[in-house]
Amino acid sequence: MAEAAYLGLPENFRRAAGRIDIHVRDFAEADVLADLGIRDRWELTGLYQGIPLIHDSVTFPSPDSPRIFLYRQPLLAEIKTRPDVTLEELIEHVVIHELGHHFGWSDEEMHQLLEED
Repeated sequence: MAEAAYLGLPENFRRAAGRIDIHVRDFAEADVLADLGIRDRWELTGLYQGIPLIHDSVTFPSPDSPRIFLYRQPLLAEIKTRPDVTLEELIEHVVIHELGHHFGWSDEEMHQLLEED
């Protein structure tokens, strides 16, 4: 589903994103949660790790590929409370949200963009 969500995005969006790896895990690792100040592992459904494109440098490129993590168990728990969306739609939303971080957008900017629609 994660791959389908990514491949369902417009080609020009995927091309602009460049190479990005998508990983699916049951939960975020304890150190990741601690770094984010999240106490409950059920609260994190997705995460972007990497240098946003607006900060990446051709001269000094990042040695690591940017990555999106989707956390299966929190996604499955959230979908049980969301009769208004399908699991596929929720995964697509999280993929797009994390790609927004890849493009350098903050959570606040993404919320503003979504509210304008």
